[in-house]
Amino acid sequence: MRKTTISIPEAAVVSGICFGLFILWSLQAALSGFPETAFTDSSHAWMLGLEVVLAAAALLYLYARNFDVRSLYPHPTLRGCLLGIGLFFASWLIGAVTTFSIASAEQRQIAEFSYSGLTLVPMVLFAMANGVYEEVFLLGVLTRGLRGLGLSLAIGLSLLVRVLYHMYQGPLGMVWVLAVGATLTLGYLYSGSLWPPVFAHMLWDIVPIFL
Repeated sequence: MRKTTISIPEAAVVSGICFGLFILWSLQAALSGFPETAFTDSSHAWMLGLEVVLAAAALLYLYARNFDVRSLYPHPTLRGCLLGIGLFFASWLIGAVTTFSIASAEQRQIAEFSYSGLTLVPMVLFAMANGVYEEVFLLGVLTRGLRGLGLSLAIGLSLLVRVLYHMYQGPLGMVWVLAVGATLTLGYLYSGSLWPPVFAHMLWDIVPIFL
């Protein structure tokens, strides 16, 4: 019978496979003073291909470790979509309140982003894949997998990884990511389903660009 829990070493390997490269890039951006990040169709296509390769490697590793890979399928449902929309707005509100409450008027900035080279179809395709990629491995593997070692550890580790690979967004952006990530995690624990946070994450990768 395949397991749905993982050990700390297994969590470290999965985190390294899925997010290690992104953490290094974010660290480089932080050391460079958080330069503007430009998103284009080609950059989204490249990132999509990279995530597919890394996801395959992580899933193969988990399968070899007797992990129930099938349990990571998000199972889209109408109820899950509605919960996801609610999670999206709740995380937006909590993120805004958290960041604006700790920043002065002069500090209410995060790293700059450019979307001038990005069109609708690549953006939506990437949002769908990225939402699944991040939440499946952060929540479905790390948070759920480490629950046997204590819920605080399971939540804390997944949030730490989430914040580390978003360092490129700047200090205030990292606080925003922490608040949003915590909301999505609580939504996952409440619903017991991966689809609501996955769908909320997809919306996060699409809606703010239009606004």
